[in-house]
Amino acid sequence: MRLDKKNIIVTAAAQGIGKATALRFANEGATVLATDINEDRLKDLKKENDNIQIIKLDATNKNEVEAFCSTVDKIDVLFHAVGFVHHGTILDCDENEFSRSINVNVFSAYLMTHNLLPKMLKEKKGSIVIVSSAASNVKGAPNRFIYGTTKAALNGFVKAIAIDHVKDGIRCNAILPGTVETPSWEGRVNMAEDPIQARSDFIARQAMGRLAQPEEIASLATYLASDESDFVTGTLNLIDGGWTL
Repeated sequence: MRLDKKNIIVTAAAQGIGKATALRFANEGATVLATDINEDRLKDLKKENDNIQIIKLDATNKNEVEAFCSTVDKIDVLFHAVGFVHHGTILDCDENEFSRSINVNVFSAYLMTHNLLPKMLKEKKGSIVIVSSAASNVKGAPNRFIYGTTKAALNGFVKAIAIDHVKDGIRCNAILPGTVETPSWEGRVNMAEDPIQARSDFIARQAMGRLAQPEEIASLATYLASDESDFVTGTLNLIDGGWTL
């Protein structure tokens, strides 16, 4: 019960890292409000833990986010996991794809934080946890031009929030995973010309010789959301199996 009595909002909670984290938070005693654009998968999440509240939300839509946040009375933790992985170099990324990635990966974090931070400031305490990536300003990854760019921006976002509000009781930290075995990852692998080889290549680049599981990311998220990490802010927490060594 490490998160007992905490009110937590989890975005991108319908699958992968978001889902595993929402379940872990709820199992640790938190009151969890899980959001996603995929309402059907949110309903599946609720079947696994009926104590989790669910609401369909497009975190890139300003009007939707503002309307949703206006209904939130008290929040202790925001766990933001919204993200999109674009494949390709700068030459493969046209202006529409560029804008989409900025919108999904960065603007959504801005909207959620901008609208929920005042509620945390009112309580003089709060934890914001942003899912970034090791593929960012930390490590260059082939064919991840705009993905790495946006995740680097998120790392700067976290540092800025942390320094601006460190005296206000607000903590902001990032989680930087390596490759995680999620439905999103499975989908990208299955779209490759040779899915078997693509899967093998992903695993081979991990120093530990395996992919991360969403539940492992959720464990780190639980620490950052809990009072155990009250002296931790502005950190970029690598959880990549040694990929960046």
